Amino acid sequence: MSVPNAGIAAAADSVEAEDSKQVRSEADLYGPTGNDGDGEDRPVAPDQFDPKYQTTKWEIWAYYSYYIGNNGLTLFNFAPTSFQNFLYEAGGDSGLLNFFGRDRTISSIVLLCNGISFAIQVVLFLLLGSLADYGRWRPFILIFWSVVAFGLGFGWLGVHTSNKWHVGVGLYMVGLIAYQMCITFWTAAFPGLARNTPEMRQRAEEYEAGQIDRDEYDFHDMMARNRISNNAFIAQSAAEILILATLVGILWGLDVNASAANNDWGLSVLIAYCTGWWILLAIPWFVFEKHRPGQAIPAGLNIITVLPWTLWRAIVQIWELKQTLLYLIGYFLLGDSLNTTVTVIATLQNTVVAYNTLTLTYLFIVGIAAQLIGIFGFWSIQKRFKLSTKVMFDAVMVGILLLDAWGMIGIWTQNFGFHHTWEFWLYQVFYGLFVCPWYSYSQIMISEVTPRGKEFLFFSLFSIMGKTSAFIGPIVSSAIIDASPTGNNSLPFYFLFGLTALSLALLAFFVDLKKSRIEQAAFLKRENAVKERRASVISQREVLNKKP
Repeated sequence: MSVPNAGIAAAADSVEAEDSKQVRSEADLYGPTGNDGDGEDRPVAPDQFDPKYQTTKWEIWAYYSYYIGNNGLTLFNFAPTSFQNFLYEAGGDSGLLNFFGRDRTISSIVLLCNGISFAIQVVLFLLLGSLADYGRWRPFILIFWSVVAFGLGFGWLGVHTSNKWHVGVGLYMVGLIAYQMCITFWTAAFPGLARNTPEMRQRAEEYEAGQIDRDEYDFHDMMARNRISNNAFIAQSAAEILILATLVGILWGLDVNASAANNDWGLSVLIAYCTGWWILLAIPWFVFEKHRPGQAIPAGLNIITVLPWTLWRAIVQIWELKQTLLYLIGYFLLGDSLNTTVTVIATLQNTVVAYNTLTLTYLFIVGIAAQLIGIFGFWSIQKRFKLSTKVMFDAVMVGILLLDAWGMIGIWTQNFGFHHTWEFWLYQVFYGLFVCPWYSYSQIMISEVTPRGKEFLFFSLFSIMGKTSAFIGPIVSSAIIDASPTGNNSLPFYFLFGLTALSLALLAFFVDLKKSRIEQAAFLKRENAVKERRASVISQREVLNKKP
């Protein structure tokens, strides 16, 4: 079992005194903290291990298996496509539908559904993320939302005509919630897996024996997390190609090009088919995941009252995590830019290939194949040259900037810049090779700036920021297009290029992961002091109450 902050010196007696202290050096936090009995202090590794919670190869492959199943094709890709397709069909020539009491455009309905879904997600992430770091019950969060997602996936079999678009609204909104819950609480588990591997146990022993220093221990910790995250994406990409290849056969069998009705039915079948794979591939993770205990609930609190306490402490103390906040801001800005870039390109793409299910599947296959090569290439280079997570993340940001530059060229000319069919095929290749590693390395970066034992809370907070960024950029981009006399759909790339450049400058030049590790240690040290002080006060109160 990985014990948060196990290698940090004991907290001071006074919380107020501790909070007022300034951390002046790494030695204040990473210095000797154990005694071997001969009077000589020894370093204590930040991760301590219980053999029964040691990560096994079966558990790691089960972790990969879940992600192969939850590949996004169900509720994140095909379901939104089907939902919007039904809206356009039901809207007809007017492009208007009565929704929430009045006639609205298709775009307005989609934005409103996204907004409602997002608001619900914020509440759920704050509640569940705050509680998930305590006790042993957090694996059940993923199991519950996975079951919800399975039901929704098969539910689309009953919604394959435009007259049922109202039902599609519900499936779409709840589907977005279920998908985000599943992907966030699955992702948050990988730091714990990495830090409980036999390799990290060996490194901890070497560190405590003085054979390696803290920097080398942290390097191995970083590489262990990178290995699991990147290999999960590699395994998912390779398996998803096989799933997509079988989808092509199904689509030909359904003759989706014969009519709009066949195409609509084909989308519903695809969602259900991929859901079936998700169920089969999720079961190993539900079976093999070791229910590692989280933090102990502080004295005087219970599973209900610890929620406001945790949120309040996070709000009060997170300002001390300056590097985490910098990454949070940069993550928000860059996520906003990337999400909007993909949305704008998808809008341009749909004017060329529309919602043809077969063509979209072919594009997916090309994109996923490129993603497999891209993430494998990035991880291979990182291992070969022993590069940090930060270096790899910076390289991904350059790829996003080049993508926005490509779109920006399309403002000035029709010869290049997402105006031709061949460009969207090339886009899938470029996006997979140089941009898709973002989805792995941005998550690893979250683990880099998250204090030990706070993974589920912080991954939930970052998930909230990621979802927020999915709305602001599209709204600004829509306003830019509407303000243009010509209605040029490529104009948002001016805004997106500038936003990406700003994000790159902030993240590349101001985020320092070594400083972040020191800040995290200080954060946990202060929190431990608060917990010890609280326990002491409650203990003294109980003693006084027992006196006659």
